Amino acid sequence: MNWLFGISFPGLSVSLVDIVQAVFTTLISIAVHEFGHAVAAASEGVQIEYIALFLALLFPGALVCLDDDLLQSLPKFSLLRIYCAGIWHNVMLCAGCGLSLCLLPLIFHPFYVNGEHPMVLSAMSPFSDFLSRGDVIMTLDGSPIHHPQEWISKMSVDLQKIQNSSTLENSRFTPETASGKGYCVPNPWIEESKTIQQEDELVFCPGDLTAFMSTPCPTSGGVDDNYGLHNFNSTTSKNCFDAKDVVRLKKCGNGWTTNGADYSNCSCNKGETCLSPVQIPGTTWLEITFANPYSSECQQIPLADSESSGDRLTNCSGTFVFIGDVRLAHSVQLSAYQPRWAFTLFAAGVPNMMEKMLTGTFHVSATLAFFNSLPVFLLDGESILEVSLCYITWLDPRMRRRILRFCLLVGTFLAVLALWKIIVILFTVVS
Repeated sequence: MNWLFGISFPGLSVSLVDIVQAVFTTLISIAVHEFGHAVAAASEGVQIEYIALFLALLFPGALVCLDDDLLQSLPKFSLLRIYCAGIWHNVMLCAGCGLSLCLLPLIFHPFYVNGEHPMVLSAMSPFSDFLSRGDVIMTLDGSPIHHPQEWISKMSVDLQKIQNSSTLENSRFTPETASGKGYCVPNPWIEESKTIQQEDELVFCPGDLTAFMSTPCPTSGGVDDNYGLHNFNSTTSKNCFDAKDVVRLKKCGNGWTTNGADYSNCSCNKGETCLSPVQIPGTTWLEITFANPYSSECQQIPLADSESSGDRLTNCSGTFVFIGDVRLAHSVQLSAYQPRWAFTLFAAGVPNMMEKMLTGTFHVSATLAFFNSLPVFLLDGESILEVSLCYITWLDPRMRRRILRFCLLVGTFLAVLALWKIIVILFTVVS
């Protein structure tokens, strides 16, 4: 059903632009559907009496009314051709949208770079203090990000870890835990830092400092004995550091998702200790590296020069840490396309808008084709089933009507049940 309706539940958010796009794609799909009926009817010589537009539960709809007397005089195959024309046109529209989506990177290639790094389209997000329109996301927790889908996938993995961790910690009655995303902190830093104790199940650090504690690891090979792993209880000592300084250190711990690197043994150099930020269950620690490819420093090297891409972004990159609900990260509007020139940044959202329009049209058109192919009252499936039953010659008219009515009742019930289940899930996610 997710494929059919194009529903993405985590971090579900709907904007005015999304509503406009949904209405527009619905109108296109309905227009193509009814156009198919009209063309098929005209080819059979059936006159169109009128065309109606209406709203059904806030959803736009359309209707092509045909001359019923002429319809009944047509052969059964011609009737099936007219009734199935709408479904067929929706299927062809889906095929056209799918082909266009595949060719979209090629179409925009002269003006945009695709698949290098996701670009921020709007500054209106929980990361607005750090990310601006035109910035690109380089890495998430040390793992390179090349496409918006990778961003969403990694956020989903983090969300699953948080949910599993919350269940485990609730069973242990532990209000705070180490995130597992550790940094090799020099022992002199720990000695000079402000050491705090957990009191009344709460941890406080002065100013903008962040609390860190020893991370749980399978082994503690390089961890100094004086700063070994601590048990998670109310007496666990914690240290306060400036997160801006800590994120520059070497990573350790088993909470990172970096490909090709092994941090699971928490190994640090001699004189260092693997510490993780303390986080409240339900929150996450995200280390995000970004760059501004349209700044004067980055513009010195061409955007499409993949061999020097890393050097190009070195002088205009930055790293920040987000601590909070990982589901908020889904509200960041990202695009897989980057304009090749800074003066075309105003049109940065065009490929993303086209991609959403094509995807939305594909989903709505597929939904129309699916439901109209079902035996449901007042939809094409009712007429298609009625004509199809006429091909079973050994059935008398009374038996045909009974079978038709039974199939319509069952089909309508299942369709309403499916729609109701989807609506309940959506309202549950939104609330």
